[in-house]
Amino acid sequence: MTQAHTPATPGDTQTARQSPGRRLASIDALRGLVMVLMLLDHLRETWIVLVPMPDPVDARTVMPALAIARFAASFCAPVFVALTGLAAYLYARSHTPGETAGFLVKRGLLLMAIDVVYLSPLYWGVVPQPTFWLQVIWCLGLCMILLAALIRLPRPAHIALGLVLVCGHNLLDPIRLHQGDTLFPLWALVHQRDVIALPFGFIAKTTYPILPWLGVMLLGHAIGPWFGHDVSPTMRVRRLVRLGVGMIGGFVVLRLLNVYGDAPWYVVKGSGVRTVISFLSMTKYPPSLLFLLPTLGGGALILALLEMRSGSWLIEKLAVFGAAPMFFYLFHLTVLRLLYHGALAWWGPTSGSVFMVDGYGWVIGWYVALIMPLYYPTAWFSRLKQRRRDIAWLRFF
Repeated sequence: MTQAHTPATPGDTQTARQSPGRRLASIDALRGLVMVLMLLDHLRETWIVLVPMPDPVDARTVMPALAIARFAASFCAPVFVALTGLAAYLYARSHTPGETAGFLVKRGLLLMAIDVVYLSPLYWGVVPQPTFWLQVIWCLGLCMILLAALIRLPRPAHIALGLVLVCGHNLLDPIRLHQGDTLFPLWALVHQRDVIALPFGFIAKTTYPILPWLGVMLLGHAIGPWFGHDVSPTMRVRRLVRLGVGMIGGFVVLRLLNVYGDAPWYVVKGSGVRTVISFLSMTKYPPSLLFLLPTLGGGALILALLEMRSGSWLIEKLAVFGAAPMFFYLFHLTVLRLLYHGALAWWGPTSGSVFMVDGYGWVIGWYVALIMPLYYPTAWFSRLKQRRRDIAWLRFF
């Protein structure tokens, strides 16, 4: 794909026509890489769905392969949220602030509705109680609505607020509210991962509290000028490398100090591998400062690499996933749920009332087997979006 664009986030086809295809292809390729890594994590959730697993993982007991895969998947949400902020900036280059805000609000409401109306019911019948899973799509939509409210603020304000939210939200960790407290539902949505009781026996799980994620989106929006026509590719790569190295370096220093940003790591006697796992196991729900530093820093370095390697076969294939990420997201989750229920019906439950595989090798096998079958429908939809630009709703997927 030589003229990739960013339709799943506010970077629509008009932005694609006004920006160099190479640059946007690198953004789509990074988003596509996130999609491919996400598939592995969702396969783990599908086939080992009820295995007790604390967060962060216990380095003393977790399977090393699972810990490695989890760390790789950790890049998905931070990079995707940051790219959403960047895409909002690219969209605003060819639209007024009012048009940009309106698009963000409509897009955000659609994402929140998809999470509640479509994605949550996919899990009903697997978990014992009907649950609305307020996960990454819900969080992304709500953050887009908040970004719409902040879109007219100057860039320094976006940077300052983003840094405060990303770097300072762990100071709020000691604040814990409980069911019955007046502000508990709001606090569970904002910062405290928890369960909210709803009428008629339903519950809502706030898997992705929005406070730090809004900071990530604001910072992604703030690097938008690096992708302007007046910035040379060499300068853009240099800035991305400096940013990535700085964030990873900051992570190493803070993690070694063990004083702020996440639960302390520890040495596992007799196992260097498990000690490294402990060092790299950070809190994702909500994402700690030490979770965001290496994932966002690594994302910046990967984007710089993709910028330098533009036009390669691999980048073009990854860009296919990245050009239609919402389609891929909904499609692959639907396929995984159908596969799960098919396995449950065919083989019956293997643990209690659920079907689970007995080893992580099965997850890797399914991952390899599904990449190409999922690629071709996504490529078809991506081509449809480019061919039928007159169909406005396609840009949302």
